[in-house]
Amino acid sequence: MERLLVIGGPTATGKTALGIRLAKKFQGEIISADSRQVYREMDIITGKDTNKFSIFHFQFSKNNFRLGYYLINGIRVWLYDLARPDYRFNVADYVACARAVVEDIWRRGKRPLLVGGTGFYLRALVDGVDTINIKPDWLLRGKLANYPVAKLAKDLQQLDPQKWRQMNASDRQNPRRLIRALEIASHRQPLWGVRGSPPRGVKSDQLFIGLTAPFPFLYQQIDRRVEQRVAVGAEQEAKRLFKKYGQNSVLGVTIGYQQWQDFFAGRVSRQQALRRWQSAEHAYARRQVTWFKRDRRIKWFDIRRNKWQDKAEAYVNRWLAQNAS
Repeated sequence: MERLLVIGGPTATGKTALGIRLAKKFQGEIISADSRQVYREMDIITGKDTNKFSIFHFQFSKNNFRLGYYLINGIRVWLYDLARPDYRFNVADYVACARAVVEDIWRRGKRPLLVGGTGFYLRALVDGVDTINIKPDWLLRGKLANYPVAKLAKDLQQLDPQKWRQMNASDRQNPRRLIRALEIASHRQPLWGVRGSPPRGVKSDQLFIGLTAPFPFLYQQIDRRVEQRVAVGAEQEAKRLFKKYGQNSVLGVTIGYQQWQDFFAGRVSRQQALRRWQSAEHAYARRQVTWFKRDRRIKWFDIRRNKWQDKAEAYVNRWLAQNAS
């Protein structure tokens, strides 16, 4: 069976750096699993590891998406820059593209490393998700966006009580997840009766690595990284993209861009925008930790520990040595 290495965890833990190290060691290529780095031009604020001198190497198309890679420290990194910010890229798009790239990497005798912090993208590709083909209903989302959390919760309890029982306390207070659950419940009934069985995950032997650290340490890492991105032009990037695509694009719902928009509109000061960006990144890290901690397959490595990268590499090496031909 083919092998697939998965590296996940909260933001600012160095997942891509570890991925590049392991890819160099084990003849691998990286497949990004980041729901914002799939967008073109959204570079500085999303933290893509590319620069203005990088060249996009187009390879093939899938579902009208141009798939290719950037060379970063000599390693191919796939699934950056798939869509414009005014396109609503979704998890079904991601799985179609990522599956095609995984299979291409296997055909060429290389090892795919799935690397990123968007846990839902990782799970959808690896395990399959039975709601993946239920596309966003933007009219419904627009309507539900005005509802308070209590109203969303009450509606979900009535429409899909089983889903409500499965949600944890955090999910029940998260309007985005409540809205998605209502959206799925509204469209679920006829789906599989018409289209057959839900899509399955990619068939492979998998190893899961998670990078972590205590929240105070993570917050320091995040704050420093936000300041670095401001120093290299985050504000200018946000201003240019809002002018080009408008706030109704994905920019309006993306951490970093949202906070600059408040500053451009005169609602907050520049310093307040910066602090709000950092706070939003902190909250996102907490949500990521909650998501990934549910998966008991993950072997965790604390990035504060001495030689943690060496230990992660040794862990992967043992896995690859098992049943090696």
